[in-house]
Amino acid sequence: MNIKNVCVLGGTGFVGTHILNRLAMAGYSVRVLTRTREHARSVMTLPNVEVVKANVFDQAELNSQFAGMDAVINLVGILNEAQPGAFDALHVELPRKIVRACAASGVQRLLHMAALNADPNGPSAYLRSKGLGQAVVLAQAEALAVTVFRPSVIFGREDVFLNMFAGLLKIAPVFPLACPDAKFQPVYVEDVAQAYVASLDNPATFGQRYDLCGPKVYTLRELVKLVGSVTGNPRRIIGLNQRLSYLQAWMMEWKPGRKLMTRDNYYSMQVDAVCKCEFPGIFGIEPSALEAVAPTYLARKTPYRRASGH
Repeated sequence: MNIKNVCVLGGTGFVGTHILNRLAMAGYSVRVLTRTREHARSVMTLPNVEVVKANVFDQAELNSQFAGMDAVINLVGILNEAQPGAFDALHVELPRKIVRACAASGVQRLLHMAALNADPNGPSAYLRSKGLGQAVVLAQAEALAVTVFRPSVIFGREDVFLNMFAGLLKIAPVFPLACPDAKFQPVYVEDVAQAYVASLDNPATFGQRYDLCGPKVYTLRELVKLVGSVTGNPRRIIGLNQRLSYLQAWMMEWKPGRKLMTRDNYYSMQVDAVCKCEFPGIFGIEPSALEAVAPTYLARKTPYRRASGH
């Protein structure tokens, strides 16, 4: 399989911009589909990257945009529903439309972003929808060269996860923490991006599903404590029991704007987001440690950073 032209959905998001950078550096010709061109400003200047305004939920338009492409990368996903049915629309119905468009346009290669613990019978609507979408694309493995990636929480300079806690710790003298013992195995965004690009033209990855995790497991309490230490905002952390954790999640659902936590997030954290194996050796990657990377962007406003002019 000789892949030169790649179409990316969800390419203007956190993970997508890193993958686009690596695709551009590797010399691929990339088409990025987006609802709003303004969201793609950070990638418009990349070499060999074409940004196209498109409605990816329209089957005919998707078929048209896939024409002439050798591969498709689907990174579309949300953690919380802005409206009922959004999980199903983005995580299940869109993958169905993507595999149909691949068949109609002659695309033979598909890379798909699922999630660690994605399962049609999972404890949360998020994990169930991700599991159903994963099943949709893997069901096409005989006709379409599919690779599915299932990362744990992803960290990096623009991440929402660690940066959210950094912002909260700055203003909270005491920090009540829901699900403090929930476990995560954070993976660096550049390691995820490298795995995507390394798999693109590698037949050994066709039909495979890969769990992606970093080298160390942390409880949520340990992660929040680390963020407080790195940012110079150590706080007393009060771990909430299951009942109070659920209540906090329910209350935060009513907060206007971006949700810090929902009951669906609470349900997701009932399953530890850790890998049962090491980072897949096929990609030749030694996963980066959180402690080595996170301080480079979280510690921007510590006394040391201010004194040294960073």
